[in-house]
Order: sequence, then structure tokens, then C-alpha cells
Amino acid sequence: MSSSRGVNEKEGSSLEGLLHAVASGDRAAFRRLYDATQAKLYGVVLRILRDRAAADDAVQEIYVRIWDKAADFDPGKASALTWMATIARNRAIDLLRSARPTAGTDAQEIEDLPAEASEPLEARQRSEELRRLLSCLAGLEEERRQMILLAYYRGATREALSRRFERPVPTVKTLLHRGLAQLRECLGHD
Repeated sequence: MSSSRGVNEKEGSSLEGLLHAVASGDRAAFRRLYDATQAKLYGVVLRILRDRAAADDAVQEIYVRIWDKAADFDPGKASALTWMATIARNRAIDLLRSARPTAGTDAQEIEDLPAEASEPLEARQRSEELRRLLSCLAGLEEERRQMILLAYYRGATREALSRRFERPVPTVKTLLHRGLAQLRECLGHD
């Protein structure tokens, strides 16, 4: 199996088998799973973190999570690669959120973070959800949209937002709360 090529159907079912073996504690299966998927997962993480050293560290953590959570894999919900890529993407975003935002953080850059989906129907669903979210974000006042994006996609603290937007921390908290309420209403979530 080459990790530099796309995963075909046979390799996908093989990855599922490897994950099931990993869930049973099979270290050899884990090594094969790593060899078959590390390039893809590294690419997912690197696109989000944009730092090779941070991506290297994150990938190690991600494979520990995959080892620990292999028993949770459900082939009825997603392919093995999609399941692992979701773990990788979520961890990379968590790391990005926990890092201090730079003064020049651009909200458009945050909106442009790539979503990972290898299944065509899943990609379409994510694409539709992203369009709805971006449409709802566009309906927010510019300052509120910027605050939400910086807080929830870059991990900016309320104090950092207070400094950046020259607003008191309680005002930032209120603007974030109201902005999220507007997004939930726009998206149709209670």
C-alpha cells in the first residue's frame, strides 16, 4: 500500500480491518495503519497548522488517539480514512485554537480552512453546511463576525479580543454570546 496515492475501495476496507485489529491491541496492524495513512493525515494537519514542527508533534498525538479510540470506529458512519482524518482535523483545530492569535490574523483566512472529506456525499453535505454557515456569518455585523471567527477558529481569548477591538471584556463576552445566538437562529438550531 502506498500512502502517497489515494485510497481505493480495497485499501479502504483494508484500513477498516487494520483499525479493528488495532482495537484489539495489534501493534503490527497499527504500524501498517500508520504507514498507509500518515502522509494523508500529516497533510490534513499541516494545512491547518501551517507549521511543520507543530504538525509533526500533532501527528504523534493523533496516532495515540487513534490507538486509544480504535474500538470506537464505526464503518457504518464513515470510512476508516474519513474517521481518522476527522480526528486529525479536530486535534489540529484544537491546537490552533489554543495558540495565541497573531495580531494580523485575517478572518478570511479562517473561513478558508479546508474541510476534509473523502466521501462524495459527505463532501457535498459538508459543502452545503459550510455554505449555510458562511451565509449566516455574512449576516452578522462585521465586528461581531470577526470576534466569533477569532474566538472559535483561532482560539483568541476574550482579553485578546478586548485589546484588539478596544472593547471591555464584558462587552466582548456579550457580543460573542449574541453573535452565537444569531448564528444558531440562522442555522435553525435551538
